[in-house]
Amino acid sequence: MGLTGFIERIFRRYLPSPFTIAVVLTVLTLILALLFTENTSDRNHFVELLSFWERGIWNNGLLVFAYQMMLILVLGHVLVLSKPMERLILGITTLVKNTSNAALLVALPTMMVSFFNWGLGLIFGAILARKVGEYAQANNIPINYPLIGASGYVGLMVWHGGISGSAPIKVSEEGHLQSLMASMSNSQLLEGLPKLISTSDTVFSPWNLILFGLVALAISLTVYVLGRKLPPGQMHLKEYKFQSASKEKLEGAEKLDYSKPAALFFGILILAAFIVQYLPALRSLNITPNMLNFFMFGLAIVLHGNFKSFLNAIEEAIGDTSGILIQFPLYFGIMGIMASSGMINGISDFFVSIGTATTLPIFTFLSAGLVNIFVPSGGGQWAVQGPLVLESALQLGVPLPKAIMALAYGDQITNMLQPFWALPLLGITKLKAKEILPYTLVFMLIGSVIYIAGLLFW
Repeated sequence: MGLTGFIERIFRRYLPSPFTIAVVLTVLTLILALLFTENTSDRNHFVELLSFWERGIWNNGLLVFAYQMMLILVLGHVLVLSKPMERLILGITTLVKNTSNAALLVALPTMMVSFFNWGLGLIFGAILARKVGEYAQANNIPINYPLIGASGYVGLMVWHGGISGSAPIKVSEEGHLQSLMASMSNSQLLEGLPKLISTSDTVFSPWNLILFGLVALAISLTVYVLGRKLPPGQMHLKEYKFQSASKEKLEGAEKLDYSKPAALFFGILILAAFIVQYLPALRSLNITPNMLNFFMFGLAIVLHGNFKSFLNAIEEAIGDTSGILIQFPLYFGIMGIMASSGMINGISDFFVSIGTATTLPIFTFLSAGLVNIFVPSGGGQWAVQGPLVLESALQLGVPLPKAIMALAYGDQITNMLQPFWALPLLGITKLKAKEILPYTLVFMLIGSVIYIAGLLFW
């Protein structure tokens, strides 16, 4: 506990809020660009950099990207607040017998759900861990609750390699790579960029699915073994309440808000349009942000059964987007400075000079893990680090899907160290960061070994 207590104190004492970190990184990027890049116009260099920054902040394509990522988070959260998901969670809790099987019952489903949608997995794991604790408490089953809480967070170490991963799902959109790399100085490399990189080559590639399976198996075995060795502890949990149906008398048009036929009709209409519009792409396993969000939109309305329940869930879920809503433009501004000033070219040249086609994915994995500590948003990190990774990969001949997934693996693995995304789980489970850190650090080490080995043999 000494190490985990030290890590928690470091984060509390030396790392401010993610928004403040984004501000500090913006200022640092401006200073570095001012010192190490050359003026390319008749204007003052600092004024020119401010112009690059402003254009980056309001980059229309990237603002669309930000909204897509926020919808992935919100709609995933909304899905887990539906009645069918509530019944699933309560059904799983009835299987609890001891700490080891409880940890397994939380960890494995959470990783499976997070592979589909990270917002869904984040809240699903948190509520499942809480309900497992409540069930054990009510039935006098002794368990180690902090391990259960840590098991509910483990989905955040597999999400970026999954269907809702910011980098792989965004590069599957036609034109995104060209837009992201528009400021690349080497026109020959720019011509070598494909129109898109399908998720069939990233998320659904055999290597990624194998690595996900290995991580899921290794973590499941780990929590089971830990559960057999750890002593149980005391719990004092009140019941966590799901959404309750309104008991108010409805009049006039209010009835439409609670109408199940109306919600089913509209939800099925959305899903029908989804099939018509996206079936060809779905057959080729190319998932885009719009496709995923459209499907979750229709499914969420169907599962909630009425518009009022859906809107209540939206209201509860929307708070989780407040941080990334305002952070995204700052990261886009940083990318604007780096791309337009030539910083990306200089940094990528450095990595190319010290790396090879074999070692670059490992450097990418390690650097992405480090960057994630300061830029906890996967989408924000892709905006800042993505152009650097792509240009370095193109220069060294590293397959772009491999380079993208190396960034994704590194970004997700240090979520087990970075407590930012654990805040919703800690709030729901009533645990503290120092209580789950001993276990999430073990998960991070095991996952890192698997991902590094995978990148070496890919």
